[in-house]
Amino acid sequence: MTMMAYVMRGIGGVMLMAVTMLGLQTPAYAGMIGTGTVIAHQQAVMDRGQLLTTLNREDVREQLMAMGVDPKAARERVASLSDEELRSVAGHIQDLPAGGDVLGVALFIFLVLLFTDIMGYTNVFPFVKKTVH
Repeated sequence: MTMMAYVMRGIGGVMLMAVTMLGLQTPAYAGMIGTGTVIAHQQAVMDRGQLLTTLNREDVREQLMAMGVDPKAARERVASLSDEELRSVAGHIQDLPAGGDVLGVALFIFLVLLFTDIMGYTNVFPFVKKTVH
């Protein structure tokens, strides 16, 4: 066989696979998304944004560093919180007095980070003893 025959055979094989794959498409299923689901998702996005904004404040960063917490690690933890944990943390921050109690916010975030470390979700604090499950 000539070189052109090999090329044509290769192209034919690729075309055969492409046509075969077109026949193997799976159907797509769509469903209605409830209003509650959409609202819960939007609330989680807003809560996460609020927490990240709080962590980006200079005074909160200073307090976290004074407690031995890396602000970058705190932001990563906030990003990995579940919706329920996020709702709890954001609800507590909303209960704090407006414009004050930075120490309270920093302490609360420290406690949340400590709790997630104790539960084994993260590994930030070296003084927390981990149990092997």
